[in-house]
Amino acid sequence: MQKRLLIAEDSSVIQNVMAKVLKFQNYDIDYAKNGQQVLKKIESKDFDVILMDINMPEMDGMTCSKKIRALAEPRKASIPIIAVTGNAQNYSMEDFKAAGITDYLPKPIDFDVLIDKLNSLFQ
Repeated sequence: MQKRLLIAEDSSVIQNVMAKVLKFQNYDIDYAKNGQQVLKKIESKDFDVILMDINMPEMDGMTCSKKIRALAEPRKASIPIIAVTGNAQNYSMEDFKAAGITDYLPKPIDFDVLIDKLNSLFQ
């Protein structure tokens, strides 16, 4: 069964690179450029994991993650969220956990680490 992954990232370049790598891992990929789009996408579709950029326009990844965790539907409210950020040093793991983020990955992205994190979620 192919896993559905939502890439929440405002940079088209990063979206495209992540998608190329993850499609080789047999993920079904969808995209959002900000937190508002993420919330709209998860209203209408089910995802197995969200890769969430922290610094996005309109709604940042921390706020969006908190809103996802507050959703009424348990399956959607519990989607694993991996923060992907160039500002990881500005946050502690406690900050991420408080926002409902499952794990994080600093930019520049180490794709081997990303694949390992995703694989560990689905074992």
